[in-house]
Amino acid sequence: MNYLIILPIFAAFLLGAGVSYQKFENTQKLNRYAVVSTFLVSATAFVALVALFGESVTLFSFNDVLNISFRIDGLSAVFAGMVSFLWPLAVIYATEYMKHEGNQEKFFTFYIATFGVTLGIAFAANMLTLYLCYELLTFITLPLVMHNTDERSLYAGKKYLIYSVSGASLSFVGMMIALARTGSLEFVYGGFGRQNRSDLLLFAYVLMFVGFGVKAAIFPLHGWLPGASVAPTTVTALLHAVAVVKAGVFAIMRATYFLFGADMLYGTWAQTFVMSVAIITICFGSWMALRSKHLKRRLAYSTVSQLSYILLGVTIMTADGFTGALSHMIFHALMKIVLFYTAGSVLYMNHKEFVKDIEGYGSKMPKTFFCFTVCSLALIGVPPLAGFFSKFAIATAAASMGSVIGFLGICALMFSALFTAMYLLQIVVLAYLPHKDFDTSSLEKVKEAPKSMTMPMAVITLTMVVLSLCSKPVFRLLETVAKGGF
Repeated sequence: MNYLIILPIFAAFLLGAGVSYQKFENTQKLNRYAVVSTFLVSATAFVALVALFGESVTLFSFNDVLNISFRIDGLSAVFAGMVSFLWPLAVIYATEYMKHEGNQEKFFTFYIATFGVTLGIAFAANMLTLYLCYELLTFITLPLVMHNTDERSLYAGKKYLIYSVSGASLSFVGMMIALARTGSLEFVYGGFGRQNRSDLLLFAYVLMFVGFGVKAAIFPLHGWLPGASVAPTTVTALLHAVAVVKAGVFAIMRATYFLFGADMLYGTWAQTFVMSVAIITICFGSWMALRSKHLKRRLAYSTVSQLSYILLGVTIMTADGFTGALSHMIFHALMKIVLFYTAGSVLYMNHKEFVKDIEGYGSKMPKTFFCFTVCSLALIGVPPLAGFFSKFAIATAAASMGSVIGFLGICALMFSALFTAMYLLQIVVLAYLPHKDFDTSSLEKVKEAPKSMTMPMAVITLTMVVLSLCSKPVFRLLETVAKGGF
């Protein structure tokens, strides 16, 4: 019975591989296969979350300490639930968008398989299993980054590979130090505990934070993320909102609370270091987003900043900080995927890539830019939308530290909120309020995106609004997870 935990993982691999082994008569049948396959994997994942919660399974044991195991606990349920909700909607959007990019069979092969790898990361019961799935995620998403196979895409892919593998190598060293000192890599809430505190273990934690932080785009190891914006928008939305970057954040959560333990790390030089990295990245990403004129690159740098909101909450190393981090992980995924899909819709329908080019588009693409506006306001942190609650929770947790580093964290959040408002509202204002001398005849050929693209955006936006209005029960649930419940 417990082996059903891995069913959605392997189902995604098999269904993804099935794209290459079938001869589809036309694109419509391929699209139908991709959508049905993804919904089946998603449904299987949700059934596993409900029916097998708390269960575990071991696939292979190297010895008494090292094994490949999977388990569903509170944290894995949050991450897997988020991924399983968004992936089918992403595939629906991709069925239309990839007509613009071509080579759909190759795309859907890796796109569906990536779903399975991400679920493997979510269900990993120990750091060894998570690390193996984490490395596999790099290699299985590489063809997606390099999908267009032109010079820019190949360069972006090489950069992504070098950054990711280098970061994983640092994490591996940290993992081996932790194993040598403690004899365990199992995920247990509270981790090794204060009694095992040593400078060597703190150094191992820092190595793992930096290593996994590469995928979470920490400064100065963020360079691969803006570069990956040359990939199709369906890929960049996957990288920047759902799978890859969130896998880095998720791995840091596991290392902090379930391997080393907040009690061991709190108040140490290691905590000061990782919080400082998060604070610097928040400010740097916001500043670079404001400077960027290319729409997708602006959103990419926004992701660099917003991911470190989550890392700031994680590195506060209290239950309140962890709760804020979990909430922002979910809310950011919902908000940012809509923003990227807006950029993709503009590119797909009108072949425009720069911020200045979307002037007046609000009246011509009303559904697209309505969703963009709502999610922009949420990302800025305008109450009562979701971004306000997650950012307020992180800021409150930072204030409760009563230290200089906590105060600097609050300052970084305020600085970033101002810059986020500037670089997102500029787009909204341009879209709805063009300049007086603007030539409206240039908008004659501008059209709204097809329903297969606007529908996923509308569903995700509506979900974000509903979660905003139901923030209390959401936060109670996440607080239970943050305290090691379920």
